Amino acid sequence: MTARLSESTLAALPAEVERPAYARRDARLGVVHLGVGNFHRAHQALVFDALLAAGDARWAVSGVSLRRPAMRDALAPQDGLYTVLVRDGSGTRVRVAGALRELLVAPEAPAVVIARLAAADTRLVTLTVTEKGYDETGPSSAVGLLVAGLAARRAAGRGGLSVLSCDNLSHNGSRLQARLHAEAAALDPALADWIGRAVACPDTMVDRIVPATVDADREEAARRLGVVDAWPVAAEPFTQWVIARRFAGETPPLEAAGVELVDDVAPWEAMKLRLLNAAHSSLAYLGALAGLATVDAAIADPHLRAFVGRLWLQAAATLPASVQAQAPGYGVRLLERFANPALRHRLLQIAMDGSRKLPQRLVATLLEARRAGLPHDAPLLAVAAWMHFCAGRDDAGGELPLDDPLALRLRAAASVPGEALQTVRAMLAIDEVFGDAATEPSLAAALAAALDGLRERGALAAVRP
Repeated sequence: MTARLSESTLAALPAEVERPAYARRDARLGVVHLGVGNFHRAHQALVFDALLAAGDARWAVSGVSLRRPAMRDALAPQDGLYTVLVRDGSGTRVRVAGALRELLVAPEAPAVVIARLAAADTRLVTLTVTEKGYDETGPSSAVGLLVAGLAARRAAGRGGLSVLSCDNLSHNGSRLQARLHAEAAALDPALADWIGRAVACPDTMVDRIVPATVDADREEAARRLGVVDAWPVAAEPFTQWVIARRFAGETPPLEAAGVELVDDVAPWEAMKLRLLNAAHSSLAYLGALAGLATVDAAIADPHLRAFVGRLWLQAAATLPASVQAQAPGYGVRLLERFANPALRHRLLQIAMDGSRKLPQRLVATLLEARRAGLPHDAPLLAVAAWMHFCAGRDDAGGELPLDDPLALRLRAAASVPGEALQTVRAMLAIDEVFGDAATEPSLAAALAAALDGLRERGALAAVRP
């Protein structure tokens, strides 16, 4: 099979394949997305696809890769079209998405990206640059490109923009706004003032499980389409996008595509970070130590499943009062999602960049529960499991990769010779993860006891109460 998915092959796809229900040539590029990857293509891009299908032609997407040309090289021959394989235990729904109309590679053509950000038709910017992307600086970073694009908008006399972070960061919009202001102030204080007045960065919460694409996904897409898709994306049926109602100028009609606009995202964000994301990270480290490969395999283990239930019970006690009553039902739905056997969501994918994920997913819960005198053995064990994972060996002695911006420091600290307490003290000294937690009375000793249990008994035995 050599024919590719493209505009020219779209009409010949099998009848059961959903496809864009609009004339793509009439769609205008109204959204710029920085960090185009699987999650964006299975989440925000489908919202804009729905708006286009409803007859609003303003919402086609210009996707920007910030480092490598791989996505552009895969999808440009396909006219930006790609397959979404929506999977659960009952089967797979196949959809071809059409909102992604342009693919740019920032290192190759930064001026083109800046011009797109400044274009009159551009109404919205979204980002999925991972937690570490907000700390990167310079003209080629996401924040640097945004500031340059906003400066060009101001110089052209155009209005501001709404810029939506779609990453798992607490107060992601506020954090992005602060980064934009700081970067702009270093260049031109007047630009920073204009950004403060004309640019809105509402907080958001995004949720959909989207594994990395594997060859089996490409094979299924080709079999179901009858043509080749170089980079399909798989996802679960569930999807959610919650945004604070604070936009620059006109509010986009996102609610028409199922987005929830609320006054305060913080309770939603806390529930997702401390329940879904915390459980994902806990399963990633404990499951990988136990030699398990995927989320569904990990949650199928009765001891890990019981541990997750205990983690949720303890984390729920630290949530805002407005969402505590929703936590049990949310947990029931999460168990169903985690057990989805069709996704094959790899634990090592979730384990990446732990130093940027743990502070908001587990460390904050651990510290708040300790200081309030609440039970916290589950987040404590999960943090200890991350420390043990960083040493690079599973319970059977197999090698574990450490993909993290602080990998060298983490591996050195996790491998400190001697007793577990020495390892824990070295890990707690990494401020980017633990902040002032090293001064917390008896925390080091409690973590050392948990780490000793993991070393001596293995992950599956250690999770038993």
